[in-house]
Amino acid sequence: MKDYSSLLQLAKECPGLQVSITLGDLVEAIQYAIAETKRELEQVIADSKAETYITREKVMEITGKSAVTIWRWQKEKYLVPASTVGGTYRYRMSDVRRIMEGGDTQEGDAV
Repeated sequence: MKDYSSLLQLAKECPGLQVSITLGDLVEAIQYAIAETKRELEQVIADSKAETYITREKVMEITGKSAVTIWRWQKEKYLVPASTVGGTYRYRMSDVRRIMEGGDTQEGDAV
């Protein structure tokens, strides 16, 4: 496969440049662009499905709520920490998203 990144750089530097290419090269370039875009989108989808764990401070920043509210949510099992690391609670980002969207959370296992 050809290196199209140099062509992209040339297009940025000389947008008015006219070139002649074969139909086969055009098709190959389009297929390359489609394959590259597909690969990037698959990575974005995979990354979004991976669970992340955030600190209480980050939950407060995202939700705009105080430490007391987060503590109360935890006590009421509305927002259950998924694990603790050195005494620091971590919360599932998916649970925080669910709260922000107005839904309830699934109870998690506190460790």
